[in-house]
Amino acid sequence: MQRFFRTLGVDPRFSSMVLALIVIWLVLQLLTDGIFLTPRNLYNLSIQTCVTAIMACGMVFVIVARQIDLSVGSLLAFTGMVTAYVQVHVFSNDSQLGWIISIVAGISLGVAVGIFQGGWVTLAGIPAFVVTLAGYLMYRGAAFLVTDGQTISPLNPTYERLGGGIGGSIGPTASTILGIIAAIWVIFNAQNTRRQRKRYGATQTPIWADGLKIAISIAAIAAFVFTMNSYPDPANRDAAGTPIATGIGIPVLILIAIVIVLTFVATRTRFGRYVFAYGGNPEAALLSGINTRRLLISIFALMGSLSAVAAVVTTARLNSGANSIGTLQELYVIAATVIGGTSLAGGLGSIPGAVIGALIISSLDNGMVLLDVPSAQRQIFIGLILIGAVWFDTVYNKRMGR
Repeated sequence: MQRFFRTLGVDPRFSSMVLALIVIWLVLQLLTDGIFLTPRNLYNLSIQTCVTAIMACGMVFVIVARQIDLSVGSLLAFTGMVTAYVQVHVFSNDSQLGWIISIVAGISLGVAVGIFQGGWVTLAGIPAFVVTLAGYLMYRGAAFLVTDGQTISPLNPTYERLGGGIGGSIGPTASTILGIIAAIWVIFNAQNTRRQRKRYGATQTPIWADGLKIAISIAAIAAFVFTMNSYPDPANRDAAGTPIATGIGIPVLILIAIVIVLTFVATRTRFGRYVFAYGGNPEAALLSGINTRRLLISIFALMGSLSAVAAVVTTARLNSGANSIGTLQELYVIAATVIGGTSLAGGLGSIPGAVIGALIISSLDNGMVLLDVPSAQRQIFIGLILIGAVWFDTVYNKRMGR
C-alpha cells in the first residue's frame, strides 16, 4: 500500500488517514440507519469541525517545533468573552462597526497572550507544558471575570452569520462557482508541479497517477459542493415558502482560507522552513543562525490568534459569549493534530493532515451523538483514540527510522 501511495506521489500516512475517515463514515452510516451521510448532518458536521480544525492548524506549528499548548480551550473562552463584551457592552450589538472592532480586539488579545506565553518559554526557559498548563487555569478564570460568569447575548446579526447559523452560508450559486474555481486550481497545480519537477530534473510521477489524483480531487470537490447545496435550510425560505439551499457555510470558508495561507507559510516561506528545521534539530537550527527565540514566540502568537478566530466562530454560532465555551477543546485539538500525522517528536506534520484529523474526531463525536452515547463515554472513547494515535506515531517513526 505504501509503495502504491508513493507511486501516486502522495504521503502514505495522509492517504491512510483519508481511507480511515472513509471507513469511519461508512460504519457510522450503517450504525445510524443512514442518518450520518445525509446533507443535513454533513452540513452540521462541516460547521462543527471548523473550530477544532482552525486551532489544529496552529497546533501543527507548535508540535512540529517540539512544544505543546494546553491553554487553547481556555484562551478560546477568554478571547470569546472579550469579543462578546466589546460588541455588546462597549458598542451596541446592532452596530456594524462594533462587531468588526470586537473581532480585532479578540484577535489582538490572542496574539498578546501568545507572545506572553512564548516569552516565558524562550526568555525564562520554563517548559511550554508548565506555561500553558498555567494558562489553562488562568484564562478560564479570566473568562469568568470578564462579566462575573454572566452570559453575554445577543450578538450582532451580521456577526452571527460567521457561525454558520441562519444566513451563515453563501448559497448554492456561489458554492458552485467556488467549486469550479477549486477544480480549475487542482488541474493547474498538477500541471505546474510537473513543469517544475521537469525543470529541476526531479523524479516525475506517472501521468496516469497525476490523472487519477486530479480525478479523485475533482470528484471530492463536486461531492462536497453537491452535498452542501442539497441541504434546504428550514429557517431560510423564499417568497413562495420553499426552503433555500444553504451552500457552503461561512466557517468552512474561514477554515479553507486559513488552510491555504498556513500551507503556503509552512511549505513556501522561510518561517515555515525554520519551524521544521527547529523541530528536526533545535541545536543545529540555533547554530545555523536561526533566531530561535523569536521563532518560538511567533509560533505561540500564531496559536493565540487562531484560538481567537475559533472563538469568533464559536460565539457567532452560539449567538452569545459564555465562560464555559472551549471546555476540553485542547484535548480535541491535540488529538486531531496527532491523528493527522504531526509527530510529537517534532519536525514532521502538515496542515491538511490536521484538518483530516479534526474531521475524524468530529465525525466520531457526531456519530456517537446520533447513536445516543452519553457524554462521559464519548470523552473516554476520544481519550482512547488519542492514546492510539500517539502509539501509532511512535510505531510509525520507529519503522521509518526516525
